[in-house]
Amino acid sequence: MIAFLRSPSHRSSCARRDTKGGFTLVELLVVLVILGLVMGLAGPRVLGYLSSSRDKAAKLQIESFAAALDLFYLDNGRYPSTSEGLQSLVQRPPAAENWSGPYLKQGSVPPDPWGRPYEYRTPGKTAPYAILSLGAEGVKGGANVIGKE
Repeated sequence: MIAFLRSPSHRSSCARRDTKGGFTLVELLVVLVILGLVMGLAGPRVLGYLSSSRDKAAKLQIESFAAALDLFYLDNGRYPSTSEGLQSLVQRPPAAENWSGPYLKQGSVPPDPWGRPYEYRTPGKTAPYAILSLGAEGVKGGANVIGKE
């Protein structure tokens, strides 16, 4: 039987290479390409979830305001005027004799998820009041207006 023996110089060069550690340029490029593909596929979905979660948060806040406005109505027999606004849910307006608030737990009227104040007016088009968030665009009559009228 013939045995193939490697030369001692070959063994020592392999041993030296194995103990060095580190990555080759090709290995790093492969990892970067894989990360780029993952981000290219997952990135748009994550941004879509962020946008829809802001819309949902605005709708929930508007529903909270609606419940507080109904409590204000039960106590005072009317909804706050447009000039009194949503602020009347946390601070007693001068014309509200039976005010028993604050009607919001936060102690202040929070801004919409985009950092702008909600718009309140009374009467609304089809309801006694309207509460609107201008959405991501921040433009009246824009496509992303969220609200209850």
